[in-house]
Amino acid sequence: MTDREFKKIVTKIPDMPGVYFFLGPKKEILYIGKATSLRDRLKSYFSNDLVMTRGALVNQMVEQAVAIDFRVTDSVLEALILENNLIKKYQPHANSREKDDKSFNHVIITREKFPQVLLVRGKNIGKEIHQQFIKYDFGPYPQGSQLKEALRIVRKIFPFRDARCTPGQSRPCFNRQIGLCPGVCTGEVSEKEYARIINHIRLFFEGRKTALIKTLEKEMALYAKKREFEKAGEIKRTLFALSHIQDVSLVKEDFKDVNYSGGEILDNKKSNEKIFRIEAYDIAHMSGKNMTGAMIVLENGEFNKAEYRKFKIRTVERSNDVGALREVLNRRFSHTEWQTPDVIVVDGNDVQKKAAEQILKEIIAEKTIEKLPVVVAVVKNEHHKPNALIGKSEIIDVFQKEILLANNEAHRFVIAYHKKLRSNMFN
Repeated sequence: MTDREFKKIVTKIPDMPGVYFFLGPKKEILYIGKATSLRDRLKSYFSNDLVMTRGALVNQMVEQAVAIDFRVTDSVLEALILENNLIKKYQPHANSREKDDKSFNHVIITREKFPQVLLVRGKNIGKEIHQQFIKYDFGPYPQGSQLKEALRIVRKIFPFRDARCTPGQSRPCFNRQIGLCPGVCTGEVSEKEYARIINHIRLFFEGRKTALIKTLEKEMALYAKKREFEKAGEIKRTLFALSHIQDVSLVKEDFKDVNYSGGEILDNKKSNEKIFRIEAYDIAHMSGKNMTGAMIVLENGEFNKAEYRKFKIRTVERSNDVGALREVLNRRFSHTEWQTPDVIVVDGNDVQKKAAEQILKEIIAEKTIEKLPVVVAVVKNEHHKPNALIGKSEIIDVFQKEILLANNEAHRFVIAYHKKLRSNMFN
């Protein structure tokens, strides 16, 4: 098949994430790859400088190919997992480095009463991690940063135990506090319930999303039949998250990914992609004195510490958290050059939420900012631990983990700033 014929085929391939295959004369698979955009990635194989950018092995593979096939996936995350499973199954020659490199990463599930889900390098399997300690091994994955991001996304949907969580410990591990551990450490989840979560993770990394969805739907129906509506609701939110996987960061990684067959680093043509921005605010004071405020920023699930801000409250002299929040938001939105957040997270209940919404309406009307951020309030219990979230359910369902993480970080940041100011006063 000529380059012209190939190019004509590529124009008909969808601009969607998925996995592609180069096929040889006997329909054998020569190479398997994944893409954020199947069309864009396949176009890149027919550039004039293919040998320089992709290497001799890939260039030879393209010359031998007589056809292209592909499978569309719902997300880049699923493309990453499907690519790995198919390379393992078919072992194409042009993917040889992906099969053999011992420095590549694996996701393993341990053989324990409450299994851990861990990220390990292939060279450590059998050494630091004994083979008999491993129940499931998914890998190798050449893209280390992508796999870390993938595991982060999976963990938001299916919280699991890692090496920092010990069953029966006196205090909840950090990941339990932000919703990324189901409570193995504190005995909140039974062995049977946790085994079900591990099974969900296994099905997902095996690329069996259809089977996973059917399993979840059966579980949801069973809980509804038992009139355990809270658990049925949790599964409903999980199903929603599976069909709305937020893998923007993974998309970004895919565009700067290294092609290990040739060493090319692709240009990030989508560097202007949409950034989902969460800003969380907190106020600190002691008996109404030395009031301080803080803002932290979470963009596409990652902290952007360069954009954290501290505020020494100037207009409020006594304990008035709403007044302090008004000042902080006014000062923050005086910077119209900053990106407007999609979500603003505040400490408190419905009173604080409505106050923040009113403040934002006034500020945005005055400063001609186009969109109004969604406000979510984090309600705390007597131990200052998150007890509930108040806000738009469609935002909370998808971004609950990020909201809690941002709220926790804002509290940490403002307390650290307040302690520093107090320390300076006595020095």
